[in-house]
Amino acid sequence: MNYRYTIVTLSELLAVSRDGENGFVTCAEHARADSLRLLFMARASRHAVAAAELRGLIGQLGGDPAIRGKILSTARRGWVTLPATLTQNNDDSLVDECERGEDHALEVYRNALDDLLPEFVRQVVLRQFEGLMTDHDEIRVLRSDTLQGGVVAASTGGHARQ
Repeated sequence: MNYRYTIVTLSELLAVSRDGENGFVTCAEHARADSLRLLFMARASRHAVAAAELRGLIGQLGGDPAIRGKILSTARRGWVTLPATLTQNNDDSLVDECERGEDHALEVYRNALDDLLPEFVRQVVLRQFEGLMTDHDEIRVLRSDTLQGGVVAASTGGHARQ
């Protein structure tokens, strides 16, 4: 069976996962609140686990997970404003940037789930998507709390999973 299109889809998800990992690590390095650093590192870890799983699927289907090509530019759209955000030097803008990055990741995952994927691939992508949705909701609540004048006091809440 030819899995060429599935490999392309998984490669896009891999690029988004790698980009998310890098974005969250960068945000963790610049966060002032310890609780945010922990939250961002947990999210980076989740993206790293997802990326490893996607690399395994790509290899299992006969693809080369090291090929990045123009797919990387698609992933970068999710974290495109990160350099400008870092210059603002505050946690609220980091939370906003993380939400934007996760918004983009969710869009790419939704598009992938619209594709015709082999069932064993769909199960993995769906599980990762559901974890991403849960994490994104937590980031959104965190952002809402900070907009209402609350102190950023996030917890990892056990969401550091794939």
